[in-house]
Amino acid sequence: MEFWQIVFYLHSGVRWIVMLAAVVALIYMIFGLVTRRAYDRNASLLMVIFVRSIEIQWLVGLVLLILYAIALGSFLPAWWGHLILMTIAVVVAHMFMGFKRRPDSARYVVGIVAIVATLVLVILGVMALGGSRWGAPAISTSSAVTTTLY
Repeated sequence: MEFWQIVFYLHSGVRWIVMLAAVVALIYMIFGLVTRRAYDRNASLLMVIFVRSIEIQWLVGLVLLILYAIALGSFLPAWWGHLILMTIAVVVAHMFMGFKRRPDSARYVVGIVAIVATLVLVILGVMALGGSRWGAPAISTSSAVTTTLY
């Protein structure tokens, strides 16, 4: 197995960690808002885990795009849209950090908005790649790329 394949499978695997972190944090934020509980350490920890997981996914994806670009000798146009949308998603995921001194309900609402907006951007970013990308490698549609990378 070549290095780019390891990075590809890492990128594919980390997405499930991101999704799990997002779902758990989103449920906790909604529960905290609905029950009017204090914004506690668990809420902060879940948001940090969500943000760190999306940051790791972004970094692994960046390495993967660089490896693909080196193998191809160019950067495909669809990758620009993916990279830009995923970068915006990482920035949006950090949105909750500016609300540390706000009322608990505001912190929960901002957490919910940050998670949902980030997930929408992630979906759009995946769609920017074109084709069926919810499990297929980003290079599977091009035999020239597959030949170059294998």
